[in-house]
Amino acid sequence: MKLDILAIGAHPDDVELSCSGTIAKEIAQGKKVGILDLTRGELGTRGTAEIRDQEAKNAAEILGVSMRENLEFSDGFFINNIAHQLEIIKIIRKYRPDVILCNAIKDRHIDHGKGSQLVSDSCFLSGLRKIETTYQSNHQKPWRPRLILHYIQWMDIEPDVIVDITGYIDTKVASVKAYRSQFFNENSDEPSTPISSDNFLDSVTYRARNLGRLINTEHAEGFTVERCPAVSSIFDLI
Repeated sequence: MKLDILAIGAHPDDVELSCSGTIAKEIAQGKKVGILDLTRGELGTRGTAEIRDQEAKNAAEILGVSMRENLEFSDGFFINNIAHQLEIIKIIRKYRPDVILCNAIKDRHIDHGKGSQLVSDSCFLSGLRKIETTYQSNHQKPWRPRLILHYIQWMDIEPDVIVDITGYIDTKVASVKAYRSQFFNENSDEPSTPISSDNFLDSVTYRARNLGRLINTEHAEGFTVERCPAVSSIFDLI
């Protein structure tokens, strides 16, 4: 199965918090989108890896993605090395996405910046013919995504690209709320964390509204780029 977009997150819920509005919109317009989680989020203060597995499945169903896989890297301890790069390269070559959405270039959580660079490097390496990989005993052909966008997470990074997600904010919020163990739940007796407050959950919508304000729409999501995206016509920017 070839994907149009592959959204990658260091933890389950990274994608939902940061770019699920864009995902929902593109799926509604007929694009095939998948999600790849690098870890199971097992070091999270709240919940368990097993709970987060189910929550990720529920969120995927809400968004309507074509696939969701988890590489089960070690939460907090994965590094940008050959072994981890090869596992991501195998996924990229398996699904051949044109667009990759991945973690913020820098952020409060150490896995986000690490994940961002790991994915970016893997995208480049995936296009090199002399790097050989196999999937289910079959030799994989090189594949390099045409566009890599880094979504925005905890830190208010100035976006290079802003995507209008007006009409999809409810789907975004619903996918975030699928992670009941992680975010505001008045019935939870688990420890408080920086993301478990009612204010943080509200901030998902606040940020979307603010980014929408910048482009004169109701809601939006922001991304940064490492390389300038190309357009065929200046009118593609309107």
